[in-house]
Amino acid sequence: MLELIEEYEFVAAFWMTLKLAAYSAFYSLILGTVLAVMRVSPVRIFQWLGSSYVTLVRNTPLTLIVVFCSLALYGQLGITLADRESASFLVDNNIRLAILGLSAYHAAFVCEALRSGVNTIPLGQAEAARSIGLTFTQSLRQVIMPQAFRGAVTPLGNVLIALIKNTTVVAAIGVAEIAYRMKAVAEFRPDLLMLGFAVVAIGFVILTLPLGILTSYLSGRLAVKR
Repeated sequence: MLELIEEYEFVAAFWMTLKLAAYSAFYSLILGTVLAVMRVSPVRIFQWLGSSYVTLVRNTPLTLIVVFCSLALYGQLGITLADRESASFLVDNNIRLAILGLSAYHAAFVCEALRSGVNTIPLGQAEAARSIGLTFTQSLRQVIMPQAFRGAVTPLGNVLIALIKNTTVVAAIGVAEIAYRMKAVAEFRPDLLMLGFAVVAIGFVILTLPLGILTSYLSGRLAVKR
């Protein structure tokens, strides 16, 4: 096992998985929050744009989105997210394109998680906010969204767990995370393949199990008492 971990840099691969998940979670939370606000907005064009994004992206395979970021944005349009003069340009660019694809995809699920949190808030609270003179933006910031986040702890936690596991997809564009390393094991050391799968499975359990426990704890702790 030590030979497998050291020779194929499993520790570095899992570290890359964590970095991909952390950055993607941050950006998808921002984009997903914006989309959720658009979907509950009284402006119909914003509702339509938010709904269209969610419907399109949520029903598109993640692999297709990630490959599109690499082949279309970079390969065809020449859009780069790293310094072309850098010695590690290709590596850095692929990592950032992978983060872009993961963020764009999971933002749709973050949006729906937050919208489910909004739906748990009694309509009377929004009406009360308007009756005391709060604008739509003020109502969202001070009344609706804080409760929506608290009500959406469990679905947001599930999205984060799914995101961590979905980072394996970016091996399709050459990002050296754990699935990419497993491809090398399968090619050069097939005798260690089953052991490699076991190590990867245990690694993902170690990454995701604490998140599941924390999500359950926070869900009960932060739940809005009605």
